[in-house]
Amino acid sequence: MAVKKLVEQPALDLSDGKNVYFASDFHLGAPNPVESQKREKHIVRWLDQIADDAAEIYLVGDLFDFWFEYKQVVPKGFTRFIAKLAELTDRGIPVHVFTGNHDLWMFGYLEEEAGVTLIKAPIERNINGQSFLIGHGDGLGPGDYGYKFIKWVFTRSFFQWLFARLHPNFGVSIALFWSKRSRASNPKEEQHYLGDEREWLVQYCKAYLSERPIHYFVFGHRHLPLEVDLGSAKYVNLGDWISHYTYAKFDGKSLQLLSYSDH
Repeated sequence: MAVKKLVEQPALDLSDGKNVYFASDFHLGAPNPVESQKREKHIVRWLDQIADDAAEIYLVGDLFDFWFEYKQVVPKGFTRFIAKLAELTDRGIPVHVFTGNHDLWMFGYLEEEAGVTLIKAPIERNINGQSFLIGHGDGLGPGDYGYKFIKWVFTRSFFQWLFARLHPNFGVSIALFWSKRSRASNPKEEQHYLGDEREWLVQYCKAYLSERPIHYFVFGHRHLPLEVDLGSAKYVNLGDWISHYTYAKFDGKSLQLLSYSDH
């Protein structure tokens, strides 16, 4: 499987005591407003905790269970989370937000209102001499052709224009229903590691390594915290903040997968 070389970002050298943080799959809005707000407050407390030593923060997709930016309207809610992003960037902490398969219709609102950097595809980044490949992870690797076709459709400007013609009350309701069905359809077996040959992101990492050296692959999407030794590299899946509340921290020397609890 040939893989496309990704655009490299400028290198980052960490100063003493500073760390880079990674998290993904908050799915704010799911399964209902009450439970979502509890999780949102938990996420905000975590962001408060890491702010003092964060050199950069990467939020690697599916931050929202659904997101679509109409020209004059965005989905209701998430005020604590968005305000916290704005506070962090106002303090000079770069926050990188990746689109995921649930929130791929981001068009600039978070950049304008919260000062984040919006990223729509995987990137390479050198941090303290260690090479990272960072992305949400959806559509990478072999298989999953049905989703890859749907993503191709959803990323076409014509289909985005068509969806924008729907009244927000109707359009968002349809999307939330579809999102709920998508989560419910995930097989129970996928809540466990399937083995190297059946994990598409592992296959993607191995193919990438055959063409280009990388130290760390950091993905979300899988909803399962994983640390997979690839010999010369490590694949870390960030898990989610629905069941696991996991994140990764790079201290300039090694990448650790950690679990957050404020209890």
